Amino acid sequence: MCEGDPVNQDWEDRVIAAWAAFDDQADSAGQAGFRAVIDALVAELPDDSPLGPFEQACAWDSTGHSDKAVPLYREALARGLSGYKGRRAKIQMSSSLRNIGQAEEGVKLLTPELTALSDELDDAVRATLALCLSSLGRDREGLSLALGALAPHLPRYQRSMANYARELVETED
Repeated sequence: MCEGDPVNQDWEDRVIAAWAAFDDQADSAGQAGFRAVIDALVAELPDDSPLGPFEQACAWDSTGHSDKAVPLYREALARGLSGYKGRRAKIQMSSSLRNIGQAEEGVKLLTPELTALSDELDDAVRATLALCLSSLGRDREGLSLALGALAPHLPRYQRSMANYARELVETED
């Protein structure tokens, strides 16, 4: 990052500190205060920064307002949020879309992430996609994704669980 760039380690550290303190914000006044802290940090960013709407979406989402989060996630992605935070935005937006009754859109948003560059968010993609599929009555597909994500973490039966996951969605001959 360039010197003078508002998005520096200090800014990132203050965002991390705000989120660390979030657990103490159980009541609605505390949640509003938390969102105000995030808004103040966002105000330090350039007007066209994709990080601003992303952080605000996360704050609204985490305080139970999926309906207010979705447009902000859309804005962050439209402004070019990419990489790790872009993938987080897609996962979180898909979850929010499911929460507001738009699970089909969540499926469309996350399905390409199944073949995206692999990272530590792969299981979160699968878990969230499984929830969206279940909301659409596609439980076998969702269970297949969940078992497929779980299988590599098991101390035993990895191959069996991976095979069972595949069998759930294979068409019968």
